[in-house]
Amino acid sequence: MNNERYLVISADCHGGGNITDYKPFLASRWHDDFDAWAATYEVPYEDLKGPDGERNWDSERRLTDLEADGIVAEVIYPNTVPPFFPKASLTDQPPAANAGDLEARWAGLQAHNRWLAEFCAQAPGRRAGIAQIMLHNLDAAVAEIHWAKDNGLTGGILLPGAPPGSGLPPLFDPSYYEPIWATCAELGMPVNHHSGSAAPNTGDQPEDQVILILEVTWWAHRAFTHLLVSGAFERHPDLRLVLTEQGTAWIPEELMRLDFFFDRFRNAKGSQEAEWGLPIIERMSLKPSEYFARQVSIGSSFIRPDEAKIRHAVGLEKIMWGSDYPHKEGSNPFTLEALRASFAGIDHDEVQAMLGLNAARVYGFDIDELQPLADKFGPLVSAVDDPLIPQSLPHEAEKCPALVGFGRPE
Repeated sequence: MNNERYLVISADCHGGGNITDYKPFLASRWHDDFDAWAATYEVPYEDLKGPDGERNWDSERRLTDLEADGIVAEVIYPNTVPPFFPKASLTDQPPAANAGDLEARWAGLQAHNRWLAEFCAQAPGRRAGIAQIMLHNLDAAVAEIHWAKDNGLTGGILLPGAPPGSGLPPLFDPSYYEPIWATCAELGMPVNHHSGSAAPNTGDQPEDQVILILEVTWWAHRAFTHLLVSGAFERHPDLRLVLTEQGTAWIPEELMRLDFFFDRFRNAKGSQEAEWGLPIIERMSLKPSEYFARQVSIGSSFIRPDEAKIRHAVGLEKIMWGSDYPHKEGSNPFTLEALRASFAGIDHDEVQAMLGLNAARVYGFDIDELQPLADKFGPLVSAVDDPLIPQSLPHEAEKCPALVGFGRPE
């Protein structure tokens, strides 16, 4: 590795096609329905409007923006609304009105996946696209995972949430989701769970929105616990789960809590925990923290300075930094400053692991191919190692959680 510049891979970026971009990827029988849907579609999110919306689908602009941030490769989660969907797929979806509505949504997701495969091919080796699936028809989902593997979507799959009220079995169901876990383990496709879709649908009042912000990551954390209890990690030691944009500070305490309860399930004879938990725990050979160590990675979007301090408690090899481009809370255009805030003074090999090597391992990026780009665009090690002074940035920089306290008061 070049000791002058870091090789940076963002493990959390977002993208998608412009609405009209999706039509060529739909079967012709959907074209009339698509035209009718697109005619009434209204862009729901500010980051998809105006000239900045093109950051989601303009390949050259995207490369230019990321290179200016020092980023040479990215993992791409969805952002734009897929055809026939009521809202973006990183949020909980209202139940389909009928079977035809569900079929249309599935066609829309497949169109997104095919658009994304083509988009990733425009920058070979620099984009790991994440395929979307639905959980209502597992045979179709498994076939789509195979398609994604065969067509270069090296980011794996996005696991939708199954919150209360969704009509789906919970993710801890021991058998329903087994075809997905088995297929992803067999194909080496990471299972990515991004904050958002696991939270139940909320209202649009200010109180509803505040509660969503306060609880959305808690709902997302449950994906690990649910797969753990389902036995998926035990049955499939090659299964890889990635938890993204959920923070990292919660991990040490949560693993300690889970280890405590699972020990009670096994050993606290005569207790309520053992009565309920022993049938589950008898199927497991490891502690929760050991499954986590073996099979889980963390998409540590805009990791905060205090989180970087506990990196060893979380697991240095787990942490994959992400810029969250092009979201408003992402680090752009203050990415270097965000890196300085969180990583100045930390061992350079450790920083390189968090900024790129861990993501390269999980998503299969070729470091040798990316190195010439890093030599040209990567942030200088000396620049990242320069501590950021509080109140040294415009107040707007604090839109990024990594930069809280570093903006000047207005």
